Amino acid sequence: MRIALKLAYLGTLYYGFQIQPDVPTIEGELFKAFAKLGIFNDPKDANYSAAGRTDKGVHAISQVVSFESDRPGLTLPRIINSELPGGIWIWARSEVPDVFDARRDAISREYRYFLYGKGLSLPKIRNASRMFIGTHDFKNFSIKEDKKSTVRTIEKVGVRVDGDFLILDIVADSFARCMVRKIVTALNMIGTGSRNEDWLCDMLDPKRFECGIEAASSYGLVLKNVNYDGVSFIEDDYAKKRAIQSFKEQFLLHGTMFGVLRDMEYTLK
Repeated sequence: MRIALKLAYLGTLYYGFQIQPDVPTIEGELFKAFAKLGIFNDPKDANYSAAGRTDKGVHAISQVVSFESDRPGLTLPRIINSELPGGIWIWARSEVPDVFDARRDAISREYRYFLYGKGLSLPKIRNASRMFIGTHDFKNFSIKEDKKSTVRTIEKVGVRVDGDFLILDIVADSFARCMVRKIVTALNMIGTGSRNEDWLCDMLDPKRFECGIEAASSYGLVLKNVNYDGVSFIEDDYAKKRAIQSFKEQFLLHGTMFGVLRDMEYTLK
């Protein structure tokens, strides 16, 4: 039987999603859990696929993987979660057709970035963000080593304010590596006034520039959703409840640390 799973994870302690030797990755932890439960041992034999390969430190709320298993009863989210470390949660499951592929069958992907907004011009960022919509060659917004096509179609760029942060939502058919974080850097530069829309227009012309934009920090980026036609996932309420409880614990930890660091800053001024 072919199975698709939705998972969430905090990427802070991991060297990205894709399995790598000698370093912790999200996929590496998944494979260990699958093997321990007897779901599958070899990803190739299981025709395994993942919707995206998030970089080191990047988070996800709705990553999708698909695979074949002759033990589908063990692929329930709460069962797999019992073998996963903290910070990784399976929370929805679907029995999909044999030809389903989590990467190739995705019709769009949604990313969200949390950008500290103090000192930035919201009108400038909103106006500039519209320039990314449509089909462009994002060569100047990908890593220099990327030899694949960098032509992508962005369907939507949303910008809104949430407290001290600007929330940037970007929806596209797919993304080149580091593309979202480099777009964020460009919008941040325009928001500070260090660059303007003419510069951004030049950067969207791959013949005029080479990759020179640094990627924004990974800790602000979240893979928000992966969209498919005709695939329905059944959510596991117990798995979701456990994940939410963990989120609250992390919020308490980091919220307290924010207060501690702010007090230390004021004391040293």
